[in-house]
Amino acid sequence: MKRTRRCVEWRGTVAFMRRLLVCLALLAAGCGGGAHRAAATAKPAALERDVPRLSQVAPCTSITRASCAVLQVPLDHSGRTAGTLDLCVAMSGPDGAPVLVFLSGGPGQPGLPFLATARSRLGAIAKRYRLVVIDQRGTGRGALRCPALQRQMGASDLARPTAAAVRSCAARIGEKRRYFTTGDTVADLELLRQALGAGKLALDGVSYGTYVAERYALAHPANVSRLVLDSVVPHAGVTLMSEVSMQATPRVLGPAATRDLAAVVRSRHDGPELLDMLTSLSIGRPHLGVAVRALRSAAAGDRRPLDGLAAAVLRGERAFKASDLSQGLHASTLCADTRAPWGGEDAPAAGRAQKLRTAAAGVDVGPYDRETASANGIALQCLYWPTTPVAPPRLAANLPAVPTLLLAGTKDLSTPLEWARAERAHAPRGKLVVVPGAGHSLQTQGVAAVKRALAAFLTG
Repeated sequence: MKRTRRCVEWRGTVAFMRRLLVCLALLAAGCGGGAHRAAATAKPAALERDVPRLSQVAPCTSITRASCAVLQVPLDHSGRTAGTLDLCVAMSGPDGAPVLVFLSGGPGQPGLPFLATARSRLGAIAKRYRLVVIDQRGTGRGALRCPALQRQMGASDLARPTAAAVRSCAARIGEKRRYFTTGDTVADLELLRQALGAGKLALDGVSYGTYVAERYALAHPANVSRLVLDSVVPHAGVTLMSEVSMQATPRVLGPAATRDLAAVVRSRHDGPELLDMLTSLSIGRPHLGVAVRALRSAAAGDRRPLDGLAAAVLRGERAFKASDLSQGLHASTLCADTRAPWGGEDAPAAGRAQKLRTAAAGVDVGPYDRETASANGIALQCLYWPTTPVAPPRLAANLPAVPTLLLAGTKDLSTPLEWARAERAHAPRGKLVVVPGAGHSLQTQGVAAVKRALAAFLTG
């Protein structure tokens, strides 16, 4: 029972996340300023397990009407490197019902804290499914922990880390960092499907979770019944430079605020910090109005409201612990999966910085500057991340022809509407629902149109 208890007795992070999001919302409204275990045998883990199974199944201690369990998976799915990971799983609903797996974002978020809220959002629809969440490898209790990098970035993609913090993180994780790619998580999901005894999975992914869902569908098209893609990341991946978010900013802010933003960036050269702030304020129900007012003041010469808002958002981001969103996993995954100007993740470190600057010089950065493209948090994490050979997957051009619901908000700068539209073109049975004025993670915002679309999709 000890391992099962470890999977469920840290639910306090849910309340913490809620309090933090509420705090950020109030600030925006203007109220102020699976752990790795080495295998004991030399026999490869991939060969030891004939049929995947869930172990230590028991009622969750902090999630009502749910069971918690452990899924043991190989560290290396090829079987060449020994070792296993214990991933925490939670389930709710009748055995034998169709399985709906919720996939959290990041990369770096755990899954278990979101089961109860997902069940509540679905209401009566939840009774039709067996709802399942999983702490993806390197998250939750098994989070990859990098204290310095976590302090600097917290929950942010774009806050700028130091080279020392990134390199210290890579050294702390060691050579096993190559086993925390999206491809590894996809392989874990296939073992989860088998352990659940499910013929097919319905997948509901949010943000990075959409990318995992898409990659699973591409790898195992016969094992997917339907896809919900909320705040879409394209399955072909994105670049390190965040240029689509920068190009989407004028559409999101409007012309006057865009002119103010451009003027502030020209005078202060703090584009990465401003893009980070605006992106954070577009998550959940967007609170961009206070940023628009602060930019107006800054463009007129008074930087105090903008500086106070940016500092408050950054403090909120940095409050996230590794168990809330692991920056060690974030770097391990993104730097293996994301297209870089210097080539694959096995490219040598020498020459990377120049290739990044050259690539940034060739993109449309909208109201920002070139440094926003070449020195945002994602770009710097991967610039400083050491050479890590990872074989890129072969991808089909289109998602499989399964029912696919894509959800996008017009005010989302984290996963801009442009990405959802691009992915819709590669979803043969896709339907895109665009919600005016909504931000990132639409299922959490209580939007009536989203509830109706989700109910019709999941019961159709």
